Amino acid sequence: MTGDLMARARGGDGEAFRTLTEPYRWELQVHCYRMLGSFQDGEDALQDALLAAWQGLDGFDGRASLRTWLYRVATNRCLNARRAASRRPAKEWTLSDVEAPEPTRLGEITWLEPFPDALLEGADAPLGPEARYEQTEAMSLAFMTALQVLPARHIAVLLLRDVLGFRAREVAEMLDSTVESVNSVLKRARAGLQRRLPAAAGEAPAPGSPAEEAIVEKFIRAYQSADIDALVALLTDDVFLSMPPMPFEYQGREVVARFCGTLFDAGRRVDLVPTRANGQPAFGLYLHGPDGVRHGTGFLVITLTGDRISAMTRFESSTFPWFGLPRSLPSR
Repeated sequence: MTGDLMARARGGDGEAFRTLTEPYRWELQVHCYRMLGSFQDGEDALQDALLAAWQGLDGFDGRASLRTWLYRVATNRCLNARRAASRRPAKEWTLSDVEAPEPTRLGEITWLEPFPDALLEGADAPLGPEARYEQTEAMSLAFMTALQVLPARHIAVLLLRDVLGFRAREVAEMLDSTVESVNSVLKRARAGLQRRLPAAAGEAPAPGSPAEEAIVEKFIRAYQSADIDALVALLTDDVFLSMPPMPFEYQGREVVARFCGTLFDAGRRVDLVPTRANGQPAFGLYLHGPDGVRHGTGFLVITLTGDRISAMTRFESSTFPWFGLPRSLPSR
């Protein structure tokens, strides 16, 4: 059956090609997202890779599996995309009615975008024998942020080896390299990633567990009621706040509390609509307008450590369509 499909696909049958590649589509999309750090760029790279695979299907000689060959095509398309694209520039502060406190620092990663958990269902890649990371761990925003600082080839090798578990020989063939080179790059990539990952201070509660739900409910109540004391009580001492594509970053409970207090003091009242991104609790933020309509103003992802919030990452409302969120909510 597969041989017949392959013959038809090589003959230009698009439906046969889709049948062959559909089982791998979602895991390849996740791979492209990890490579590029952008949901939209990852989707574009996947479409480019699938087109290249169809046009170059005669180059598939069957020595490796079709899945391995597709990862080769997708990885190299993502490497090309990273080389060719100028990363989106950082944005200026856009909240004209809020005077933000001085940031702790300006971040390097301003193009990072969230990934909808709904698209992760059924997208788990089969892990090879040498995988070191769980699939969910390798989707967290902390992992994604640390990953994007690495050189592009380091990202590719680390993902293929430590996240997907391909053997060094397989990765060398994918990247037209040698086993020795792959092992050398992997060693440097692991060191670079570990320098960037935050130190683990405790495990997050299981997704959807009563413990997670309790923290989320407290957070929603505190944020929607602009209760700064209740919000601060939920934060770890070293809580980290970032806002891509704005470069402003805040580290520590005191300065994050001051930032959130500034928002609340400006009279901004926001409703939160829960969803999930990157395996973490997330929320569409809807600002109350003078006409009573609540307008989408941002997208917030929180990171939980133990029974506290250790990070908050705010994205723009342009991400709403990926999560099925409306641009606005009617007045109550």
